[in-house]
Amino acid sequence: MKILLMGHPNVGKSVVFNRLTGANVTESNYPGTTVDYSKGYMRLEGEDVEVIDVPGTFSLEPKDKAEEVAVKMLEKNKKSAIICVIDSVKLERGLYLALEIIEEGYPVVIALNMWDIAQDKKIRIDIDKLSSILGVPVVPTTAISGEGIKELVSTIRKAAPVEIGRILKRSGVV
Repeated sequence: MKILLMGHPNVGKSVVFNRLTGANVTESNYPGTTVDYSKGYMRLEGEDVEVIDVPGTFSLEPKDKAEEVAVKMLEKNKKSAIICVIDSVKLERGLYLALEIIEEGYPVVIALNMWDIAQDKKIRIDIDKLSSILGVPVVPTTAISGEGIKELVSTIRKAAPVEIGRILKRSGVV
């Protein structure tokens, strides 16, 4: 099993990565570019699992080298589980990328990071309803303090591909 951390730049992917791997980091350079990504390992139910901190991207339609690397890494790792790290304060922005990845058929867990800031700003997010609509586990996290990381790890094996039609039906669009 392999886990890819995907999300916009500056949403805390690297902090989540460090929490998951204990900062057992291997810096790598994607062939043909100067864009770095980090690779490390974590234990999941007694198994060593590779974790890759993918360069930040706003969508699966790349606009620069970093986004090209992110999309290529996703395409090359079809059997990977994806943790979509989203800034809780900017939920709407992050959901676009998450939905694109879900639509491609990857098993996804959403980490709503910076949960503490959203709480401080009185932003209310119904985690259960969001999870139900998307059909994927959603876990609030504050990676900098480690809050929610254990819950995130425990939900990774629950990630499974979702049919986009089911999402549309649950949301009342169709």
